[in-house]
Amino acid sequence: MLWNDEFETLPREAIEALQLKRLRQTLERAYAAVPFYRQRFGAAGVSPADLRSLADLRRFPFTLKQDMRDNYPYGLFAVPLDQIVRIHASSGTTGKPTVVGYTRRDIDNWAELMARSFVAAGATRGDVIHNAYGYGLFTGGLGAHYGAERLGASVIPMSGGNTKKQILIMRDFGSSVITCTPSYSLYLAEALAEEGVDIASLKLRIGILGAEPWSESIRREIESKLGIKAIDIYGLSEIMGPGVAIECVEAQQGLHIWEDHFIPEIIDPDSGENLPDGERGELVITTITKEGIPMIRYRTRDITRIIAEPCICGRTHRRLERMSGRSDDMLIIRGVNVFPSQIESVLLTIKGIEPHYQLIVDREDNLDTLEVQVEVTEQTFSDEIKVLQERSDSIRKAIKDLLGITCKVRLVEPKTIARSEGKAQRVIDRRPK
Repeated sequence: MLWNDEFETLPREAIEALQLKRLRQTLERAYAAVPFYRQRFGAAGVSPADLRSLADLRRFPFTLKQDMRDNYPYGLFAVPLDQIVRIHASSGTTGKPTVVGYTRRDIDNWAELMARSFVAAGATRGDVIHNAYGYGLFTGGLGAHYGAERLGASVIPMSGGNTKKQILIMRDFGSSVITCTPSYSLYLAEALAEEGVDIASLKLRIGILGAEPWSESIRREIESKLGIKAIDIYGLSEIMGPGVAIECVEAQQGLHIWEDHFIPEIIDPDSGENLPDGERGELVITTITKEGIPMIRYRTRDITRIIAEPCICGRTHRRLERMSGRSDDMLIIRGVNVFPSQIESVLLTIKGIEPHYQLIVDREDNLDTLEVQVEVTEQTFSDEIKVLQERSDSIRKAIKDLLGITCKVRLVEPKTIARSEGKAQRVIDRRPK
């Protein structure tokens, strides 16, 4: 089943012709309206007029997350603020969020692509969609919400947390599709078992799960425990939010990226050189319909490959292999992007703390956990337990305030954390792969 037959089954030649037309328009708009792009293109010795074919895109410079931070908050916007109807943001390494803006047409396109994604996942207008993604500055909640409404389904704006109420609503309202993180779906499954709720008594049949990496083994566990078909969805706020790419229910072998709105490239993360279809590398995405904040060759840092072979579902848009990791040190913990440098920026503000730390990431009860182990000074270590507890509480609160996640903090004596002559091992990720 398709949502938009015309665009989802365009022949390859038609997709590429549409991409070239829209890419030219995007480059011209970015060059004219965004000083950052005008300067960056000039430094690279290119202009929109140099784009004669899609292959010429690789001549243009990359856009990095740091560029968004450097131009905080509105420096990359391509339209005046009075044309921006919504602003979303995600956390940044220094506390300043990464800001994205949407025009009315951007919101309309987003809703359309999310509706397209829901249908690819097997949802219909007769479904009751239980939306447990977080609402607010995070793009997940509202992105899924508008898509469900565009589809014509009934959407329940649950947001995250309050698991007992989630269960009550799922049972009483007849939720048939759930949108949330994979880890939260497993947590829900365990909570359902503890509450004595028979999975067979629920109407759940599909889970559309994203915002964090997850494996095939986790998929099998989710499908077994919840009795659903678990579908992987991909997105990032810098590009649009959820709905950039999604698995089709027919194959579940790679995520169709909607190429009438996005141009994917795969590059070698070290050299920046383009790699052919089928080779694994870092995903780079160019938006070709965004008005508010166009992104030219944005380095996502996600590792994947392009699957060019035709899919059994009939959609002609190429697929991305499920993300296998990242080319930087970013962690995704319960749907939140966390950089070690963010934690470091907090630790350096706390008196009596040494600049030696490790982040222990694990999974308990199917939810990601973060423990921050940090050395204290000799003087602090000899202080009373009350003083140490105050230090620990200060760190925990500061991290909560910055990132919005709760972590454990363990203060350790000086010289406890292993030293390295090379790059320090800041992160120990014990989550099952």
